[in-house]
Amino acid sequence: MRAAEGGDMVDTPLVLPLGEDAMLVRFGATLSQDANLAALRFTRRLDARPITGVVEVVPNLVSVLLRYDRHQIGFQRLAGEVGLLLTARMDETDLAGREHRVQVSFGGETGPDLDEVAERLSLSVEAFVAAHNASRLRVLATGFAPGFVYCGFHPEALHVPRRREVRPHIPAGSVLFAAGQTAIAATDIPTGWHVIGRTQLRNFDPLREPPTLIEAGDGIVFEAER
Repeated sequence: MRAAEGGDMVDTPLVLPLGEDAMLVRFGATLSQDANLAALRFTRRLDARPITGVVEVVPNLVSVLLRYDRHQIGFQRLAGEVGLLLTARMDETDLAGREHRVQVSFGGETGPDLDEVAERLSLSVEAFVAAHNASRLRVLATGFAPGFVYCGFHPEALHVPRRREVRPHIPAGSVLFAAGQTAIAATDIPTGWHVIGRTQLRNFDPLREPPTLIEAGDGIVFEAER
């Protein structure tokens, strides 16, 4: 999803049924800082005040999915509980997550699109890497594939669109760049993002509990591997 330049939050979050046992609470039609933070705040509220009958909470870039046991709670009652949480006050400091420093090997065989990205931004490779690593990013969401991490937002001067063609396969650990964000692939996947490097970090291990290390709201600082 591309980051919106302006505010795109809906005036009132949309509460939508998904099948017989799921609800989607959507805070925006396109990705923006405000919509993403609203989804994160709501997720934190659910963590702090669990709703009886809700069996899974899955935050996304601008929405939160709630799976529930319809034998314990129905959609209308859940919608009422959600409405109360949406109006609850919350300490903003509760949004802060853990910080992760991620070492990246930029360019070369591990980052075949780095030169093209730097050229499109009228920067040298060294200047692009320095600008890319200059800011602490926030984990906007995880998902798409197991352990996949979306990080944002980069300043407008570093925005480039996705590639026109999809690569059918990139390896786990690939560091991806597009649409004002950097992403980290935790498994082998296809992608239309620019591949700018690779990290030894693997944010998914099915034998680990929990299987992922990074979650939405955490901070990410990228560093060039030495």
